[in-house]
Amino acid sequence: MIPLAALPTPALLVDLDRLERNINAMAGAFAAAGVALRPHIKTSKCWEVARRQLAAGATGFTCSTAAEVAWLQGRGVADLLWAHIPIGPRKVAFVVDAIAQHGGGLTVSLDSVEAARPLSAAATAAGVTVPFVLEVDTGHARLGVQPPEAVATATAIAALPGLRLRGVLTHEGHVSALADRTALERAGAAAGTLLVGVADALRSAGFPVEMVSVGSTPGATSAPFVAGVTEGRPGTYVYFDANQTRLGSCTPDQCAQTVLARVASVQRPGRPIIDAGVKAMSSDAIAAAGAVGVLLNRPGVTFTEANEEHGFLHDTGAVPLVVGDLVRLVPNHACGTTNMWSHLYAVRGALAVERWEISARY
Repeated sequence: MIPLAALPTPALLVDLDRLERNINAMAGAFAAAGVALRPHIKTSKCWEVARRQLAAGATGFTCSTAAEVAWLQGRGVADLLWAHIPIGPRKVAFVVDAIAQHGGGLTVSLDSVEAARPLSAAATAAGVTVPFVLEVDTGHARLGVQPPEAVATATAIAALPGLRLRGVLTHEGHVSALADRTALERAGAAAGTLLVGVADALRSAGFPVEMVSVGSTPGATSAPFVAGVTEGRPGTYVYFDANQTRLGSCTPDQCAQTVLARVASVQRPGRPIIDAGVKAMSSDAIAAAGAVGVLLNRPGVTFTEANEEHGFLHDTGAVPLVVGDLVRLVPNHACGTTNMWSHLYAVRGALAVERWEISARY
């Protein structure tokens, strides 16, 4: 065990009490509703977090990258969803090899015949069948077919050899643009309802639809609980972050991930400089409204600007910061911050009790 004051700074911390409460609360809510929980691993990329999620009832994981898929398959996780369209020969070959070597257990996302054809050819040549979900755009306007085109697209893809339709998927990321929580909840429920409608249309067309999958942390209190949705894929909930606090997804005392930093300079009154910048925090703002992160237990101090290795604070607090002071910063976006680090310190109280590796980074 190491006192926080003895750690090198900057350091990535995860509060174990908060982490475990967050994991258990989401798992309990999903279990009570009879909805499967398939967390997004990109938030933590950490086996110590993942195994706690599995122990709490997660049915498997959602992955963003081939590296995440390979890492979790190597850990023996049997049910993975790669929620990213496998484009290009390397990704196509990876999918086919992963299914061939692990006896299935991997489902991919597709939204066009053009993306499906190379995967079909590779799967057929290897003698395997690739399960897929059809991604549907329910408002985020990123990936996904428009709902009226879903049946035609699914029919065209499913006609290709070596592919098997399991269901439908959406990412209701557009709800993050809504600062009003009531409007956000309505938008999440609307996305779930729209996806269930697509699933029903596919069933009417003769397709067996077993998965109706929604996914986001801000939408995790609405979209998964629409009748007909079978699973949810929140990720950020394990740590939460400043963006989720602003969106009303959590309260500040639920934020488990922080960056520990020290004041390095106070040459300019009211503008302390710390030894943590965007390479420690990530620069992902989303709902940040001009902040790089939020300070814990430092009223009157804001984190307004950062270079690569320096952070610029604005200090109007009653007790000004001085050189050497420790501060803890809640990142705007936990997922982006995780990918900046190779390890974290698991913390209880004022002690770092374990060091955990972060895997499958770019």
